[in-house]
Parts: sequence; C-alpha cells; structure tokens
Amino acid sequence: MDLVLGLVIATVVIALFFDYTNGFHDAANAIATSVSTRALTPRIALMMAAILNFVGALLGVGVAKTIKEILVGFDDMSSEHALTVVMSALVGAITWNLITWYFGIPSSSSHALIGGLIGVGLAAGVTVDWDKVVDKVVIPMVMSPALGFGGAFLVMLTIMWVFRRANPHTVNRGFRHSQTVSAAALSLGHGLQDAQKTMGVIVLALVAGGYGPTAGEREIPVWVVFAAAGAISLGTLSGGMRIMRTMGRRIIALDPPRGFAAESTAAVVLYGMAIGLHAPVSTTHTMTSAVMGAGATKRFSAVRWGVARGIVTAWIVTIPAAAGVGALTYLLLRLVIPGN
Repeated sequence: MDLVLGLVIATVVIALFFDYTNGFHDAANAIATSVSTRALTPRIALMMAAILNFVGALLGVGVAKTIKEILVGFDDMSSEHALTVVMSALVGAITWNLITWYFGIPSSSSHALIGGLIGVGLAAGVTVDWDKVVDKVVIPMVMSPALGFGGAFLVMLTIMWVFRRANPHTVNRGFRHSQTVSAAALSLGHGLQDAQKTMGVIVLALVAGGYGPTAGEREIPVWVVFAAAGAISLGTLSGGMRIMRTMGRRIIALDPPRGFAAESTAAVVLYGMAIGLHAPVSTTHTMTSAVMGAGATKRFSAVRWGVARGIVTAWIVTIPAAAGVGALTYLLLRLVIPGN
C-alpha cells in the first residue's frame, strides 16, 4: 500500500469517527426535551433518533457540497500535503467535540468542523473561500438561533392562546404524544444536516488523494453517503446523557407543549437551511435557542440564563478553538508525514 492510499484510508476512518462523535454529541438535541417531559424513554428515544438520523442522511447532499468547497486550491499541493490538511481539520473538530461532551456543553459539531477546516487552511496556506464561509456559515449561524428562539416563542404563544380554556392535564397528555412526531422530525433534520458534513470532508480527502469522483460521476459517491449515515446513527445510538441533562433540565424544565414547540420549530429551521440554502447550520444552536424561546413564554426568569450564557460562550469560541487545535495538529503532522 503506497503512502497516499494509506493517508486516504486513515483520513476516511478519522472522518467517520468524527461522524460518530457528532452522533453521540448531538443525539441529545433531538431527544432531550422528549425524554425530560417523559414523552419517550431514553432507550426508545435513542433508537428512534438513530434510525431517523440514518434516513435523514440519505435525503440530500447539498450541505456536503458546501463543506467540500470551503477550502480550494489543492491542485498546487502534493497529495500527502493535501491529505495532511484534511486530517488535521478533522482532529481539531474531534478534539473540541470530546472536550465539550466531557463537560456537558451543547456546542456545535458543525462549527467545530468548519473551524478546523479554516484553521488548517490558514496554517497551510490553502485558499479559504471566505465568500462561501460568510454566505453559507456566518449568516446562517446567526439566523438559525434567532429563528429558533423567535419561532418557538411564537409557536408556544399560539398554543397557549388556542388551548387557553382547555384542561391543562389533557393538553399535557396530548402534547406528550405529539412530541413523538416532533422529536422524529428533528432527528430526521439532524441526519439531513450533520451527516452531510462528513460526506463533504470524505470527498475532499478523496479528491486530495487523487481518488475523487471524475466528470460525469456523482459528486458524492453512494458508498460515502451510506458510510456517513451509518456512522452518525451508531454514534446517536451510543447516547449523550451528559448533554441531554443540560438540554432537558438545566436550561429550563420544559412541559410537553413547550417541548413540542421547541422541537417542531428547530426541525423546520434545519430543513429550510439544508434544502433551501444548502447551509451547514448547527442543530445544537438551533435546538438550544428554540428551548430558550419556548421556555421564555412561561416567564423570562424561568430560563436559567446563567447556563444559557455559558452555552453561548461555547458557541462563540467553538470555531476559533477548533481552528487553533486543527492548525497545531497540522504543524505537528507535517513533521512526521513524508511529502510535506
């Protein structure tokens, strides 16, 4: 086996491991509210999320194409050097995922990956398509939490007005059943968004190694789609109880109507960004903001804004932190991988 092929295989394996960490890191986003309101048991919720993550990953490749186009200019590099760049970006993203998972912070795997790509690109002298970063990453990064918070707030106000004369016990029971549907929709959206990011990186590695799709072939090979879908599903199945506690209880104790409002709103935002804009937005940011928005309808003081402030801080530092780890990894790998 030559060095380039070995690096391609290693990079693909690391990419799928990132996808796996994304699954267990972000599984809480889709199911935490349903579990905390007792609409679903953790075991059933995880099984449902894993299956629908897999299905969602098969529904489109627009986000994957966006991810693989963030870095350009690999043509002037050796295959070994280009693969070192991609591998380093993945290590940066995985490292940040594991750090935030350990501390139970619901940060963004998506932005960790994008931060890794940007950091390594700058360190390696690879051209970063800043127009695409602004249009497809920065603007949606701001829009999706705003839409999540505002949308969930309005949906919950509507629910409160429509059911203002209904028996609260009956309403809670009805929305507890409805949460099965909203959690399923969110899991599908999570697969549609997050698995595609790994697909894009794998294709980037294949192109860097000279094994990429040729003219006339699918931009994202079928085996890449199924491999990424399988990895994120397995990760989801392994759970993410640390983050689930933060999402389901520490931000605010949700009731079933508010859980439904948060989940349904976040799902709509994810679908719109993936299908309409092909933008790799954060499931974590969107869902956490939706939880805050739905919870704020009870009263603003009901939301534990201290916890929320810590989460927002993690959002802000995710891209630069992953970029820094990725750049450092690149500098180290250049010393040990021939051809750099």
